[in-house]
Amino acid sequence: MSDSLCEPWLRGIALNPAAPSDVLIRLLDQAAGEVGLLMCKDRELPDTVIDAALCHPQWRIRGALARNQHVDPSRLAPLAADPSGLVRARLANPHLRPWPRRVRPLPEDILLTLLTARDGGEDGKVTADEIIGELESSRQIPLSFFRSMAGSEDPELRIAATWRWESLTPAQRAGLLDDPDPAVREAARDKDWKLDPDRVEAELPSIRPSSRPFVLSRCALSPALVEQCFADDTVHPLARNPHTPADAVARLARHPEATVREMVAARPDLGPDLVAELRQDPDEDVRMRARLHPFPRTWAEYRVIDLVIGHGPECFCPITEPDPEPATVPSPDWFAACAVSREPVLRRVAASWSRLPAALVGKLAQDDDEEVRIRLACNHPSAPPHLLLDVFVSRPEHRSDLLTLPGFPRTGRTHLIGHPDPEVRALAAADPTLPEPPVEDADDSVCRAAAANPILTPEVLEALLTDPRTAEGAAANPSLPAPRMHALLDRCLNGSATPPTVTGRRGAPPA
Repeated sequence: MSDSLCEPWLRGIALNPAAPSDVLIRLLDQAAGEVGLLMCKDRELPDTVIDAALCHPQWRIRGALARNQHVDPSRLAPLAADPSGLVRARLANPHLRPWPRRVRPLPEDILLTLLTARDGGEDGKVTADEIIGELESSRQIPLSFFRSMAGSEDPELRIAATWRWESLTPAQRAGLLDDPDPAVREAARDKDWKLDPDRVEAELPSIRPSSRPFVLSRCALSPALVEQCFADDTVHPLARNPHTPADAVARLARHPEATVREMVAARPDLGPDLVAELRQDPDEDVRMRARLHPFPRTWAEYRVIDLVIGHGPECFCPITEPDPEPATVPSPDWFAACAVSREPVLRRVAASWSRLPAALVGKLAQDDDEEVRIRLACNHPSAPPHLLLDVFVSRPEHRSDLLTLPGFPRTGRTHLIGHPDPEVRALAAADPTLPEPPVEDADDSVCRAAAANPILTPEVLEALLTDPRTAEGAAANPSLPAPRMHALLDRCLNGSATPPTVTGRRGAPPA
């Protein structure tokens, strides 16, 4: 065996689902190079390994653990007060490009620690404000946390509550505007301008041009500013703005541009005469939106529909935890009504809601509309395994996300072994019900996946460990005995081989 095989052996062992704790802990050694970082960031870890990584002397190991999306975030609480600010920053925003599809909220104790820190860590690489900035942009803070902080005894946390000003109740906003702490009052006033038409008009010239459409689509607008938008033909944001005056809405409903009329057609504040008029519009997209009008009775419902329309089957928008507040999320009954609607757009909306009841999930899994099925597979935790597999095969852009789902089928994939797409063949090659894994496939990724198939005998595994095309897969094989893993580590970590570095390809063969 050659020392050149050390890198694939260590990579395979690092992601071997059957590797015991004592094997994984050895990969935290500096001699393992960046393989230890790969292990800490990209896989589930036993508690003993998590404990070892939490107190590891190298900040990069702790920082890799901070980015692990497989570990219960409550176990990462010590990292919120880590001596290294770089570790705290990775916990505050663990998302490297490409951005993950699913964003999980951090526990309240971690959020409180990060938000109230007095410094940026002993290493002086980042400031406390920079860490808070990372946290604010990470989407890991649920809206419910901001609402709960509005009544906190700590003024810094009351200031943090103002970050999502529009999500607060009117009583909470009033309380913060009249807060006994001058810093809190200033922060509240700084956010409250968005609901004051005159202040919005005064502030707009100082806002950079790229942000002005956001202001015009969310803030309260003065009559003069509305007229200016019509004069400049910058009315698209007005069509979505809930503060747009009724007379301006009527003008937008008759705008010569179909995209403007389309955005107006499903507004919950649209009068019946305009709805009837838009249902006869010459543009099909406008008529479709107008047909949806009985459904968006609230602005929350309008926004949910608006997020779905225009996002095709390739949509890869982030998925966050549903907000529990009824003021910002439509009711379960509304989603259920969407699921049985004749309008495909509304069924797509229902398929995107992760809490849809099982009976409706089964119905939508058989829907004639492909986008309904794709959205259900990507968004609902109870999507049928056959649907997940179908979407995996037909939609390459969703594959990495689908493989992380607990319901993704681990067997029943053997019929795909002859598929022309190597990524699909690799998935089939890992199926443990496969009679003979294709360890000599023309594609290296298929060979690695086949070498990780647990049905292979110890004799076959030994041979595959010596082949550069299959060494990583064989080392990742859960049938590889623990003593053999230790022997490989002895060879690579205790010998003279150069510590391996992690190159471009990420992850283990499909399990």
